[in-house]
Amino acid sequence: MENGKKYAKELDVAVRVVHMACSLCQRVQAGLVNQSTDHVKSKDDNSLVTVADWSVQATVSWILSESFRDQNVLIIAEEDVNTLSEADSAGLLTPVTNTVNEILAEASKYGFQSPKEALGGAQILEAISRCNSTGGPTGRHWVLDPVDGTLGFVRGDQYAIALALIEEGNVVIGVLGCPNYPMKKELLNHHHHKYSQSMSKLSDPTSHTWEKGCVMYAQSGSGEAWMQPLIHGNKKFEWPNSAEKIQVSSIDDPELATFCEPVEKANSNHAFTAGVAYSMGVKNQPLRVHSMVKYAAIARGDAEIFMKFASSGYKEKIWDHAAGVVIVEEAGGVVTDAGGRPLDFSRGVYLEGLDRGIIACSGPSLHDKLIGAVYASWDSSNL
Repeated sequence: MENGKKYAKELDVAVRVVHMACSLCQRVQAGLVNQSTDHVKSKDDNSLVTVADWSVQATVSWILSESFRDQNVLIIAEEDVNTLSEADSAGLLTPVTNTVNEILAEASKYGFQSPKEALGGAQILEAISRCNSTGGPTGRHWVLDPVDGTLGFVRGDQYAIALALIEEGNVVIGVLGCPNYPMKKELLNHHHHKYSQSMSKLSDPTSHTWEKGCVMYAQSGSGEAWMQPLIHGNKKFEWPNSAEKIQVSSIDDPELATFCEPVEKANSNHAFTAGVAYSMGVKNQPLRVHSMVKYAAIARGDAEIFMKFASSGYKEKIWDHAAGVVIVEEAGGVVTDAGGRPLDFSRGVYLEGLDRGIIACSGPSLHDKLIGAVYASWDSSNL
C-alpha cells in the first residue's frame, strides 16, 4: 500500500518517541508517589506534572527536529511558551533540563542518537518554544499533548501522551502512550485500586506479570490499529516490539454496551450522557477514565461508547482528540460530532464547527442508535 510507505518514517519516529515519553513520565511519576505515599496531591500542587509536561514537550520537539532536519518541523502543543519564563523563576527549568537530559542519554535504546553533549536550559527553552504552530488546512503539523489527564497523572491513575501528524488538514498518524493502561483488560480494575501501593514495587524490571502500560498507534487509511507493550529495564526497542492488532468490540446492542466517560464532571455533562445511556437501555456501569485513554478503551474493545458534551463556552482542542480519533477509526470504530459529521482538524487549534459534542463508538450500527438517542434526549434537556 503506497500510503503505508509514504508515512513509514514518520510513524516509526512517532511511536519510538512516545515510548521514550512514557518512560520519562513513569520516572517523574515514581518520584511523585515516593514523595507522597500517604496523601493524594491536589491539582494545585502540580509542579511535578508540570515538569513531566515540559520535559515531554522538549524531548519530543528535539527528537522530531533532529529526525526531520530536511523539513521545517511545525508542532502544535498544549504547553504555552509564555509560561516558560514563569517556570524559570519557579525553579522548574532545572528539573526539566535534568529530566530531558536523563532520557536523551538513553536515546539509543529507542533507536535515536543522543545529543553530543547535555542540553542546557536555553536549548530546552528553545525546543519547547518551537512548538508554536497554530495548525490550519495546509502543510504538515505535529500535534502533541505531552501529559493528557493531569489529575490522573497526579493520582497515579490513567493519563496519556498523545502525538498525531496532520497533513493538509487531515490526521494521518495517531500515537497514544498509556503508561498505566495494562495490556490486558482483566488487570484494569485490579490495577486501579492497587496502583499507588504497587508503584514502589514496580521499579523491579522483572515484574512483567503486570504488563504495565502500552502504546497504541494507527495510520489513517490502513484499516489497522496496533498496540505494543512498554519497554522495561534495559531492553532495547525492537520494531515492531511484539505489537498486536487491536479491534473495537463487536457489541452493537446498547443493553450490553459499556459507556466510557470522564472522571471529572467539569469538562463533560454527566447528567446528559447518563440520560442518553438510560434512554438507550445501557445496563452496565460506566467505565470512568481520565484522559484520552477513553479512546484507547474504545479502540481495544474494553468499552463501546464514549461521548463528550462540554458545557457551553468550552472549545475542544485538537490535541485532545487527534491521535485517539485515528486509532479508533482504524480499529473499526466511528467518531463524529453529535450531528454525525466527521471532526474537522483543519481549522487551527480548536475543533471549530462542532455540533454539540463528540461521539465515539465501536461501530456504525451502535453509532446510528447513539445519534438517535442524542437527538431525542437533546430536545428534552436544557443544555
